[in-house]
Amino acid sequence: MSDKSVPADPFVEFWSERRLCMLASPHPDGSIHQVPVGVTYDPEQRVARVISSGSSYKARNLAARPGARVSVCQVEGRRWSTLEGTATVSTDPERIADAERRYALRYRQPRPNPERVVIEIAVTRVLGTVRPGNEG
Repeated sequence: MSDKSVPADPFVEFWSERRLCMLASPHPDGSIHQVPVGVTYDPEQRVARVISSGSSYKARNLAARPGARVSVCQVEGRRWSTLEGTATVSTDPERIADAERRYALRYRQPRPNPERVVIEIAVTRVLGTVRPGNEG
């Protein structure tokens, strides 16, 4: 490795460091359902992923509304970042395994859960003090 290596992207680093996030999604009546979650973000695919039990309210609610607009947010001191996009819930074993692998890299190995699903968010907008191309 040379001394002239390209510095890591602060946005990607921020979404790779271990921290709790919040998922906001719409209730059927239009009010907001907000819960703490672990999130991983793939900047190349522009996809955020949340693993969850398929029986959880968030998973059932979003499975009933494919394409619902959601956001995930994380904060550390004065630095924050929100990813907005459309959510789908997948029961595909390969997608779940990929999400579990990504979760293990950011957090820890998830406990076994035969009801696990992955909520995939196709990110369409980024807000915050830490954004792509922003030193945050």
